[in-house]
Amino acid sequence: MPKWLLIDGFNLAYRCFHALPELTRADGFPTGALHGWVKSIWKLADQENPESILVFFDLGGAQDRLALHPEYKAQRKEMPEPLTHQIEPLKQLTRAMGLAGIEQDGVESDDLLAAEAVALATAGHEIVIVSSDKDFAQIVNAQIKIMLPPPSANPKLGWRLLDAVGVQEKFGVPPAKIADYLALVGDTADNIPGVDGVGPKTASKWLAEWGDLEGVIGHAAELKPDRFREAVAGAADRLRLNRRLTTLNLALPPVKPEWRTPQPEELFRLLESFEMRGALAEARKRYAGGAASVTEIVKPAGNAAQPGRSGRETQAELF
Repeated sequence: MPKWLLIDGFNLAYRCFHALPELTRADGFPTGALHGWVKSIWKLADQENPESILVFFDLGGAQDRLALHPEYKAQRKEMPEPLTHQIEPLKQLTRAMGLAGIEQDGVESDDLLAAEAVALATAGHEIVIVSSDKDFAQIVNAQIKIMLPPPSANPKLGWRLLDAVGVQEKFGVPPAKIADYLALVGDTADNIPGVDGVGPKTASKWLAEWGDLEGVIGHAAELKPDRFREAVAGAADRLRLNRRLTTLNLALPPVKPEWRTPQPEELFRLLESFEMRGALAEARKRYAGGAASVTEIVKPAGNAAQPGRSGRETQAELF
């Protein structure tokens, strides 16, 4: 079956930024994230040999979740200025590599990516999501897997593929219960408070015993340890709200990417302008035959993705 690589853009960009030293051009312009971005995409393309690659970015705003929880993600710090300067160049490189980029104002890229992943899987495709975001664990199944990037603290672990068995081992619950699990333990990355003191082991134990979040709430008076009984009963409404916040929106209509042809000369120009000499040498080897022969980067599946879809399309913009 055709394989698609769906990249969580900002997640990978942040990883590249923090994983590499503060590289700069001669004039001081930061380029560390750009180096990591190009190398990571080439690495993944070689390793996974996907038919197609889609890159998803946030344009800002998470209107549905902010309406439910105004403090959603409010604790997050501003993007580091050196990385901010590299986002548009990063997108320019992505376009020149011939990859389709997708973003939609007011809609989180996580939802766009997840909805597309499920739509493609339903149509019979194999999906690999490139992200360290644990929210995606809830849609992992036989056709959807997650490619976890090497952790900054231990890069020697390399890229790791997380399947349904891996989700169970990592979180203590199967994919179908990840949203319930996150509702109980909370998600500091998104500023979603769980039940104070409830950690992964307790949450997974409760869900195994009582089935789902509603089961846990319904049996609050029987929970072990006893000290959590009153806390869970008193937080029932907030936990249900948490569940809505942690659940990915899979109801978004599928996107229709505008497949691009790699532009080797533009890519060479960009790499040279950012003084990325090693990447430029590698690009010249990969694109030696010109745009038409660059199959190792992306081979658009195009019409192959359409059977089984509703025909509706998002208003997502292509960057």
